[in-house]
Amino acid sequence: MKLSIVNYGAGNIKSIQFAFKRLGVDAILTDNPDEIIASDKVIFPGVGEASSAMIMLKESGLDLLIPKLTQPVLGICLGMQLMCNHTEEGDTKGLGIFDADVKRFSNKVKVPQMGWNTISNLKSDLFKGIKENDFMYLVHSYYAENCEASIATTDYELEYASALENENFYGVQFHPEKSGIIGSKILENFLSL
Repeated sequence: MKLSIVNYGAGNIKSIQFAFKRLGVDAILTDNPDEIIASDKVIFPGVGEASSAMIMLKESGLDLLIPKLTQPVLGICLGMQLMCNHTEEGDTKGLGIFDADVKRFSNKVKVPQMGWNTISNLKSDLFKGIKENDFMYLVHSYYAENCEASIATTDYELEYASALENENFYGVQFHPEKSGIIGSKILENFLSL
């Protein structure tokens, strides 16, 4: 299986590569459109700030390529947020893959949300073998609003979409690569989609 991780300068790549290596798959880090198109599966990662990440995507033309991909694509954390219509972070227009907006948590809660929280209302093959209220690891100040594309929710100040699905596109707010056995199972499920 050919697995590509989209390289656009948004960090945390090594832990994703190691997570897939444990599953027996060598993921290549690339910004080459031909390599990405030829991949069986694509990971769209992200740790960082939305507006500068979108600038990097536009400079490389990846902002036009990603929405046209036809194989399964998994956005992680900022990757998922950039796949939405718009994010309040830097007032940034997203890729419009998920019909959802990304908002900032209020100052009534500790921001960023950092640590373990549960996922529930699971509705996808991505969560095969995962139980309601299993714990995942999250680090984020912004969240995708609950919407039709939601396939999992998490409660933190309010109920928000912690996972999204639209056709061949999937997004998770949590970090499966840092979420132990449960996170590893989600990555395995993604590989078998």
